[in-house]
Amino acid sequence: MIINNIRSESSGPLLVKHRGKRLLWGLMLLLSVIIYGSHGPLITLCKVDGTVPFRSSSVVLLIEASKLVLSFVFMLIWDRDSFQAPWSWHLAAPFALPALLYGVNNNLVVLIQQFMDPSTYQVLSNLKISTTAVLYSIFLHQRLTLRKWFALFLLTVAGVCYAYGGLQDHQDPAANMQPYITLPGFGMVFIYCLISGLSAVYTELILKTQNVPLNVQNLFLYSFGIVLNLGANVAYSPGAGFFDGFSFWVLVIIASQALNGLIMSLVLKHSSNIARLFIISSSLLVNGLLSFLLFGLQLTGLFFLAILLISLSVYLYYGIK
Repeated sequence: MIINNIRSESSGPLLVKHRGKRLLWGLMLLLSVIIYGSHGPLITLCKVDGTVPFRSSSVVLLIEASKLVLSFVFMLIWDRDSFQAPWSWHLAAPFALPALLYGVNNNLVVLIQQFMDPSTYQVLSNLKISTTAVLYSIFLHQRLTLRKWFALFLLTVAGVCYAYGGLQDHQDPAANMQPYITLPGFGMVFIYCLISGLSAVYTELILKTQNVPLNVQNLFLYSFGIVLNLGANVAYSPGAGFFDGFSFWVLVIIASQALNGLIMSLVLKHSSNIARLFIISSSLLVNGLLSFLLFGLQLTGLFFLAILLISLSVYLYYGIK
């Protein structure tokens, strides 16, 4: 009896600590959903006369720099001993590939718009859910059950429903643009989805296989990202001002995306790319509600169908044991 009482008393603080970690993890995932969902509305708030006034390459570069600074600060707080470790170039080199792939996709998104209308791109880009899941299964040797594959299929369908007509703006003439796509455009979308899945899965593979603190790994990744994006910034906008078109909302985008990048690193390190896919898909609810509240866009039946499919997908993948 005494031994049992001692065990129960000692397990109490451990249980509280475990619940605290789960609560903190849940709040972090919720914050990521909110950041993902608010990204589109924040860009809309930045527009001047219907156009984005800032250079996207400048914003991406500042996001990478902010992530690097935050990783350095967190390293000082939690991994100070890492400064004494003899890190070799062989540990940093693998992060050059995902940084390059992310940079390629950032530019490919802009190029794709020349070969199809925005709505078609939004619909087809949901194929990255499938490519990520397939590559995740292959490279990380994760055998998904038929039920989980069906859950991911529902997640893809939900994204298509939302992109196809989840939101409507009857006052915007561009909303009535006829959908079109060319053969090169379809090929580019497929390459975009393939690169998106490959970069995410490869990053997860590196983060999990290296016996290196996450903050150190982030320093490697974001250092390469800064170098590549700095080159893109100079190459694509040599004559424009770096901070042209910046406003308060641009600063909010930079801060939120930098924070979300660090959260995604934690997700890939301690969870998986599948969790990342569910976070991105769940953000459609936040995006739709903010668009409704801020810009008066109408929520259609397809929006609610998408939310229903996402909920069912989460239940099938995580809820059934």
